[in-house]
Amino acid sequence: MHAAVVHSFDAPPRFDTIETPRLRDEHEVLVDVLAAGLHPRVRSSANGSHYTSEGVLPLVPGIDAVGRTEQGELLYFVAPDTALGTMAEQAVVDRRRAITLPTDTDPVTVAAAMNPGMSSWVALRRRVTLPPGASVLVLGATGNAGQLAVQIAKHLGAAHVVAAGRDAERLDLLPGLGADETVSLLGEPKEVADRLGRSAGDADVVIDYLWGRAAEHAMPALLTARPERAKPLAWIQIGSMAGAEIALPSSLLRAANLQIMGSGQGSVTTAGILTELPSLATEITSGTLAVNPLALPLSQVEQAWNTPTAPGQRIVLTPR
Repeated sequence: MHAAVVHSFDAPPRFDTIETPRLRDEHEVLVDVLAAGLHPRVRSSANGSHYTSEGVLPLVPGIDAVGRTEQGELLYFVAPDTALGTMAEQAVVDRRRAITLPTDTDPVTVAAAMNPGMSSWVALRRRVTLPPGASVLVLGATGNAGQLAVQIAKHLGAAHVVAAGRDAERLDLLPGLGADETVSLLGEPKEVADRLGRSAGDADVVIDYLWGRAAEHAMPALLTARPERAKPLAWIQIGSMAGAEIALPSSLLRAANLQIMGSGQGSVTTAGILTELPSLATEITSGTLAVNPLALPLSQVEQAWNTPTAPGQRIVLTPR
């Protein structure tokens, strides 16, 4: 069968042929892949930088997809961490890592939004409980996952959502998607910190897609501006677009009620993540969440890897 194949971590995948995968046990089913999203997580697997990467080549990228069984059942599924991903004409699905979708579901829309959407959906449903009237800061709101996080936080009951990011064009879109305030992360660190403190000093939850220096400056800014230091601040670490590490002064943890946690593979069980997916799929397919997919054929995977996207757009590979 045809597939996108990574032969080198220094180059995009190539459209190539591989053996059709075979079923190994009673939990597995073979599907025709209808749509697979080109997520940042896919790119990091394909270049070997993701923390789950074992350096095995060649590999087929892709961590999730929508596929149809021989019987016509439509499935959204999450692939295991192996060298055989979802960007292929067919894929083996473990039914324990899949959910059934309505037959009239648009596969491209679901493939575009489930992965970026589940990061904040799972975080706000499994890692914390939003208090009534909650205020949420999305740090890194101008990425696709951050843009969906703004919408999801509002949908799940946040009374006030602050969206912070560097991309001015994308930041301008966020009030129309539910952001009550926006904060630019461009400028001198002290100026940025002051802006964050004024807008999000009373936040109950931070959804952090950045980490690195951005988090280093934001944490003390928020806690210093906090009217009541003992009020809990749940900092949910999801991504590391600004760096994999931070310097965290011990005094910061003593001087305020800061609760740092992660949300992702390992911090939430696979079963817990899958439990949340049907309700997220419902919100995606109903139009509650704004999704902007760009469908490209699998045969153009090399070009797709470097295709620029518009604000909020996600590339999805389809069979043709």
